[in-house]
Amino acid sequence: MDDEIKAWLYDIVQSISEIESYFQGKPKIFEDYKSDLRTKRAIERNLEIIGEAVNRILKKDSSLKLSNSRKIVDTRNRIIHGYDTITDEVIWGIVINHLPLLKEEIEALF
Repeated sequence: MDDEIKAWLYDIVQSISEIESYFQGKPKIFEDYKSDLRTKRAIERNLEIIGEAVNRILKKDSSLKLSNSRKIVDTRNRIIHGYDTITDEVIWGIVINHLPLLKEEIEALF
């Protein structure tokens, strides 16, 4: 595997780990997330990083398969360019339902 791709995969795993750290020692409760602006913005920033890294990976090697890769890039674009259309529910769904699978897939590649 190409060194650049490895670096981007590492960036993704690091961003997911950072998101997980925001909930360390406490349950993931949607209402708590909704009321914590700093955590919301930090998670959005990490999702931007994840989306950019996936975009770079796809451009360099389109044969590398990650679940929902196109949706990940689209989410990044929506956070950046359509920030006013992003809802707490959308971000929360990504955190709860999609990031664990993405992390597993990337760790399996290493």
